[in-house]
Amino acid sequence: QVQLVESGGGLVQAGGSLRLSCVASGRIFSINTMGWYRQAPGKQRELVARITSGGSTNYAESVKGRFTISRDNAKNTVYLQMNSLKPEDTAVYYCNLEQFYSYGLSKSWGQGTQVTVSS
Repeated sequence: QVQLVESGGGLVQAGGSLRLSCVASGRIFSINTMGWYRQAPGKQRELVARITSGGSTNYAESVKGRFTISRDNAKNTVYLQMNSLKPEDTAVYYCNLEQFYSYGLSKSWGQGTQVTVSS
Protein backbone atom coordinates (compact mmCIF):
# COMPACT_ATOMS: atom_id res chain seq x y z
CA GLN A 1 0.00 0.00 0.00
CA VAL A 2 1.08 3.55 -0.74
CA GLN A 3 0.09 6.70 1.12
CA LEU A 4 0.44 10.18 -0.35
CA VAL A 5 0.17 13.37 1.69
CA GLU A 6 0.02 16.73 -0.06
CA SER A 7 0.71 20.15 1.39
CA GLY A 8 1.24 23.71 0.23
CA GLY A 9 -2.11 24.71 -1.20
CA GLY A 10 -3.82 27.96 -0.33
CA LEU A 11 -5.18 31.26 -1.55
CA VAL A 12 -3.02 33.49 -3.72
CA GLN A 13 -3.58 36.47 -5.98
CA ALA A 14 -3.21 36.20 -9.72
CA GLY A 15 0.43 36.43 -10.70
CA GLY A 16 1.57 34.90 -7.43
CA SER A 17 3.32 31.64 -6.66
CA LEU A 18 2.74 28.52 -4.62
CA ARG A 19 4.76 25.37 -4.05
CA LEU A 20 3.03 22.06 -3.52
CA SER A 21 4.72 19.09 -1.88
CA CYS A 22 3.71 15.45 -1.74
CA VAL A 23 5.36 12.82 0.42
CA ALA A 24 4.90 9.15 -0.43
CA SER A 25 5.22 6.36 2.10
CA GLY A 26 4.65 2.64 2.17
CA ARG A 27 5.76 0.19 -0.48
CA ILE A 28 7.61 2.45 -2.91
CA PHE A 29 9.61 0.95 -5.76
CA SER A 30 12.71 2.61 -7.16
CA ILE A 31 11.06 2.91 -10.58
CA ASN A 32 7.85 4.90 -10.58
CA THR A 33 6.17 7.98 -11.89
CA MET A 34 4.83 10.73 -9.67
CA GLY A 35 2.63 13.52 -10.79
CA TRP A 36 0.09 16.21 -10.10
CA TYR A 37 -3.44 16.30 -11.38
CA ARG A 38 -6.14 18.88 -10.74
CA GLN A 39 -9.89 19.02 -10.74
CA ALA A 40 -11.91 22.21 -10.92
CA PRO A 41 -15.60 22.31 -9.98
CA GLY A 42 -17.72 20.75 -12.70
CA LYS A 43 -14.71 19.55 -14.66
CA GLN A 44 -12.87 16.28 -15.08
CA ARG A 45 -9.59 15.61 -13.35
CA GLU A 46 -6.70 16.52 -15.65
CA LEU A 47 -2.97 15.99 -15.74
CA VAL A 48 -0.86 18.96 -14.70
CA ALA A 49 2.63 17.46 -14.73
CA ARG A 50 4.38 14.12 -14.31
CA ILE A 51 7.97 13.09 -13.56
CA THR A 52 9.57 9.68 -13.73
CA SER A 53 12.07 8.37 -11.22
CA GLY A 54 14.68 9.01 -13.92
CA GLY A 55 13.71 12.66 -14.13
CA SER A 56 11.76 12.77 -17.39
CA THR A 57 8.90 15.24 -17.27
CA ASN A 58 5.81 16.19 -19.19
CA TYR A 59 3.39 19.05 -18.66
CA ALA A 60 -0.07 20.10 -19.67
CA GLU A 61 0.12 22.78 -22.36
CA SER A 62 -1.75 25.21 -20.11
CA VAL A 63 1.01 25.22 -17.48
CA LYS A 64 4.15 24.98 -19.60
CA GLY A 65 6.58 27.75 -18.76
CA ARG A 66 4.78 28.55 -15.50
CA PHE A 67 4.90 25.32 -13.47
CA THR A 68 7.91 23.15 -12.67
CA ILE A 69 7.74 19.62 -11.31
CA SER A 70 10.67 18.10 -9.44
CA ARG A 71 11.31 15.24 -7.07
CA ASP A 72 13.65 14.02 -4.37
CA ASN A 73 13.89 10.26 -4.75
CA ALA A 74 15.67 9.83 -1.43
CA LYS A 75 12.71 11.46 0.31
CA ASN A 76 10.00 9.99 -1.93
CA THR A 77 8.77 13.52 -2.40
CA VAL A 78 7.49 15.35 -5.45
CA TYR A 79 7.12 19.11 -5.74
CA LEU A 80 5.16 21.44 -7.97
CA GLN A 81 6.40 25.00 -8.19
CA MET A 82 3.59 27.14 -9.59
CA ASN A 83 4.43 30.64 -10.80
CA SER A 84 2.40 33.28 -12.60
CA LEU A 85 -0.77 31.73 -11.30
CA LYS A 86 -4.05 32.48 -13.03
CA PRO A 87 -7.64 32.26 -11.78
CA GLU A 88 -8.15 29.32 -14.13
CA ASP A 89 -5.55 27.39 -12.12
CA THR A 90 -8.02 27.25 -9.25
CA ALA A 91 -8.71 23.60 -8.46
CA VAL A 92 -8.09 20.78 -6.04
CA TYR A 93 -4.63 19.43 -6.80
CA TYR A 94 -4.02 15.72 -6.33
CA CYS A 95 -0.72 13.91 -6.03
CA ASN A 96 -0.38 10.64 -7.92
CA LEU A 97 2.09 7.78 -7.88
CA GLU A 98 2.16 5.00 -10.47
CA GLN A 99 4.28 1.89 -10.25
CA PHE A 100 4.16 -1.64 -11.61
CA TYR A 101 3.48 -4.64 -9.47
CA SER A 102 3.61 -8.22 -10.72
CA TYR A 103 -0.13 -7.98 -11.44
CA GLY A 104 0.02 -4.71 -13.32
CA LEU A 105 0.02 -0.94 -12.92
CA SER A 106 -1.06 0.50 -9.59
CA LYS A 107 -2.16 4.11 -9.15
CA SER A 108 -2.29 5.81 -5.79
CA TRP A 109 -3.81 9.21 -4.97
CA GLY A 110 -3.48 11.75 -2.24
CA GLN A 111 -6.40 13.44 -0.55
CA GLY A 112 -5.97 16.65 -2.51
CA THR A 113 -5.05 20.20 -1.62
CA GLN A 114 -7.06 23.27 -2.61
CA VAL A 115 -5.44 25.98 -4.69
CA THR A 116 -7.45 29.17 -5.14
CA VAL A 117 -6.23 32.02 -7.32
CA SER A 118 -8.09 35.30 -6.98
CA SER A 119 -8.27 37.85 -9.77
